[in-house]
Amino acid sequence: MAADSNINVDVEVAKNLGLTSDEYDRIVEIMGRTPNFNELSIFSVMWSEHCSYKNSIMWLKTLPRDGERLLVGAGEENAGLVDIGEGLACAFKIESHNHPSAIEPYQGAATGVGGIHRDIFTMGARPIASLNSLRFGDPQLAHTKHLVAGVVKGIGDYGNCFGVPVVGGEVYFHPSYNQNILVNAMSVGVVKVGETVSASADGPGNPVFIVGSATGKDGIHGATFASADLTEDSAEDLPAVQVGDPFQEKLLLEASLEVIATGAVVGMQDMGAAGITCSTSEMSAKSGTGMRIDLDKVPTRQSDMKPWEILLSESQERMLIVCHKGREQELLAVFDKWDLECEQIGEVTDTGRLEFYAGGEVVADVPAEPLVLGGGAPVYERETRRPAYLDKVEKYDISQVPEPEDLLAVAEKLFKAPSLVSKNWITDQYDGTVRTNSITENQPSDAALVRIKGTGKALAVTTDCNSAYVYADPYVGTMIAVAEAARNIACSGGEPVAITNCLNFGNPYNPEAFYQFVNAIKGMGEACRAFNTPVTGGNVSFYNQSQYEGGRIEPVYPTPTIGMLGIVDNIKRTMSLSFKEQGDVIYLLGDLVEDLGSSEYLRQIHGIEYSTVPHFDLEQEQKLHRAILSAIRGKHVKSAHDISDGGLFQSLCESAIAGGHGFSIETSEEMRKDAFLFGEAQGRVVVTADESQTGDLEDLLLEHGIGFQVIGRVQGDDITVDGQDWGKLLAWDMRHHDTLAAILES
Repeated sequence: MAADSNINVDVEVAKNLGLTSDEYDRIVEIMGRTPNFNELSIFSVMWSEHCSYKNSIMWLKTLPRDGERLLVGAGEENAGLVDIGEGLACAFKIESHNHPSAIEPYQGAATGVGGIHRDIFTMGARPIASLNSLRFGDPQLAHTKHLVAGVVKGIGDYGNCFGVPVVGGEVYFHPSYNQNILVNAMSVGVVKVGETVSASADGPGNPVFIVGSATGKDGIHGATFASADLTEDSAEDLPAVQVGDPFQEKLLLEASLEVIATGAVVGMQDMGAAGITCSTSEMSAKSGTGMRIDLDKVPTRQSDMKPWEILLSESQERMLIVCHKGREQELLAVFDKWDLECEQIGEVTDTGRLEFYAGGEVVADVPAEPLVLGGGAPVYERETRRPAYLDKVEKYDISQVPEPEDLLAVAEKLFKAPSLVSKNWITDQYDGTVRTNSITENQPSDAALVRIKGTGKALAVTTDCNSAYVYADPYVGTMIAVAEAARNIACSGGEPVAITNCLNFGNPYNPEAFYQFVNAIKGMGEACRAFNTPVTGGNVSFYNQSQYEGGRIEPVYPTPTIGMLGIVDNIKRTMSLSFKEQGDVIYLLGDLVEDLGSSEYLRQIHGIEYSTVPHFDLEQEQKLHRAILSAIRGKHVKSAHDISDGGLFQSLCESAIAGGHGFSIETSEEMRKDAFLFGEAQGRVVVTADESQTGDLEDLLLEHGIGFQVIGRVQGDDITVDGQDWGKLLAWDMRHHDTLAAILES
């Protein structure tokens, strides 16, 4: 057997590739001999955390994965698939591209968007919407400004060129993300039930094709790069960042959907992390088959590529297709029409092995099954230890927080906080109207609403996670992330049906970081079972921490991002958050709780970083969501907006801005005014109702067991709090816009 490298393989070489000595010994045992460098490289990427989930899979399996609407569950295909009625299904998934974006923000973010869209259309679904969840460091830092500008432009350019609207998302700023930012991208697509294609390699003798872009040296060892800590020297790993071409991906999308329709395709898989290695091994292992691949036939951009470079390249806009033998010309005709490379590089075998050839010689021969998740890849149970900082959290006492005298000054300062100001400066760079499916472009809702053309239905989609809550209490904080997503969908008129997740945490070998992960999974599982929203898939992103000079290591705030899908069965029953008419009655739904825990108010006004998680009651959340949906469907409310980041006053101002109306409210005498206005206790929603509907609304709320308060009315174009004129807070939209722009463009 020939190898393309003169490297003598031993345990030290394995360690340099990210493997442990025990894993190297296991590989030798599986192979029955010492692997050559190509084979060791294959194992190194497939056994990386990014591909194998070796440190997380045992906990991921505890999440609820069954539901009456699920057609494809977690781990079964490239994305989850949910029945949305009328013969249609929705494919959706969220994934991270954190480390590449931290090193090269434009291409890192752009290729993250491209990769998640490929997961959707590889299944035969047409992407119709994109969302994202972004975390950056201190926006005053020049480095942060550079990263924000690159990431936003990368997302905007790729999505705008590819022709899929960005319909929603979230952006937070915190110093824990100064070096290791988070870029999570979500794609949502629609397909007719029964017209999907599987990532399988059935039928020995069937030809294997590589289609799309040529293979280059970009992205090599990208999966390994994503499975290690960022350091001050990580910029030297710049070649691990892929380069994207949205126009090429658009051609690939159309060609892929057209070729699936011919019936000539047996299976198809996107070449994402680990490239050819991953797609050949996962497709083969799923079908219990093998493949014989001739690497000399792979179209390349450089003439001197070694076998291991071709095997590990993560060049973008590529797919692996298994075709029915005898129908090759149908496949070739479609890709020729779209002017895309389509080369047969091998065939399916019955050996269960992956045999890679170059120069007429075998350069790697490995079994497929031991490479993949659920096959022979290692599974670990890591140590957990309660983080020491939680002692500081438990010492928090609201009675020790002084009450400010000038609440108007507090409001002004809060709404200059980067995580609370309008993100217009960012969203203006995205095209939210392409394909004309978006309902919420001009009438914003808590969740993005996307019409399903040809039906009377809409999808409600959202991404949510307040990582400060998860930091304060990983278990409850993650339950809140799920609950907030469900609340946003309910406030928009939708019924939550399933989630995808992007689990962003520190080093799994750090017991405190793994404690956060384990407890977040437990909280997610409990909340998902309560809301009947099974987990359809997603990804785990560990090693989100930075090592600085002197060896100091700082993990990011734990961020289990929730991407939730909901369904609106009647598009005429959607709901926006904007105030509608002067004189409408403003209700605060939910219990009054004097709580300031983990609020922006504590951080921005009092400089308190350690405080308890906000009040949360899972059972009351469920009741509230049912009541909101009943009120919307019964036409008892004219707007609905949940209370989350920034508290009640933030929610009121957002509804005022969206509707072009002001408001007048009275605070409660039962609690501190700062807690009433700026506390972030969960399970609360602001709704408005016409005077004529208040009786029916209150009867409905009493029937559902929901507490409520009439706190004021919608009025002209000014703001009044307890009779005090807060008029200087007018012109919110422009001020919010200018605040973030001024920070980031300075």
